[in-house]
Amino acid sequence: MVTGENIATRITAALVAVLGVSSIVFALIHLVPGDPVEVMLGEYASTADRAELRTALGLDQPLIKQWLLFHKGAIQFDFGNSLYTGKPVFGLVCRHFAMTVQLALVSLVVALVIGLPLGMVAALYRGSAWDSIATAVGVLGMSIPNFVLGPVLIIVFAVKLDWFPSSGADSAAAIVLPAATLGISLAAILTRMVRAALSVVLHDVYIVAARARGLTECAIIFNHAFRNAALPVFTVIGLQLGGLLGGAVITEIVFGWPGIGHLAVESIYRRDYPVLQACVLIISLSYVAINTLTDIACSRIDPRINFD
Repeated sequence: MVTGENIATRITAALVAVLGVSSIVFALIHLVPGDPVEVMLGEYASTADRAELRTALGLDQPLIKQWLLFHKGAIQFDFGNSLYTGKPVFGLVCRHFAMTVQLALVSLVVALVIGLPLGMVAALYRGSAWDSIATAVGVLGMSIPNFVLGPVLIIVFAVKLDWFPSSGADSAAAIVLPAATLGISLAAILTRMVRAALSVVLHDVYIVAARARGLTECAIIFNHAFRNAALPVFTVIGLQLGGLLGGAVITEIVFGWPGIGHLAVESIYRRDYPVLQACVLIISLSYVAINTLTDIACSRIDPRINFD
């Protein structure tokens, strides 16, 4: 059984993981060639102007001091100002992260609407044509990468049919294509997971006993079989949601969706250290938080699960 002490230990380990990821990224981005001062002032700026701006931005400080200042500010939700725009980083990152959350939730709904019914049909009619169709859809969805599926959807539904915008986030319809791109990939995983988990449960003794008691097939499936098969499915959903909240970088770039992944890539090109560090910290924190909450929820659903 999972106790409060186990949960506290797991949360502490999660925070240490976030700190480790943030520190590694901090070290790597300072090793990458390129100077944000040159990006801001141009290559023809004078040496005095470069030195003055470097001092103003704190880039002349030792790396260890920059690391300490960044994490001290992060604890207070103060990531400084963007080197590129001069605006506060926290507000900028929050706006982009909110867009990523919106995209992730809609994508999850798409995945659940497609994946759960297909997986259940495949498990209930295993070996039939329905099973073959569901399996084929699952394999196809997992085989097509997002950087291929996204442009295909743009060509068909934005260019040819002109049903949805091809990029941006100026209207509610703009979220349809990027959410479909992410949702289809996740639906493929869910289809295979639901099929595998439900197929095993349907052959357990208590399902046979439920049928012998005269329970309806619908009651057996939803009240007994699916509830016991839901644990691995719930785990997969949690892991995938963590990945989506971490920023679906490729999809956001393909569709011009102003999420946190898109912002992180832009900050790399601009050598905007504070923004990039804040993006990585938020991404790692959201991913670790979702996974930790998923583990805790699974332990509550099934007391046999522990963190030891």
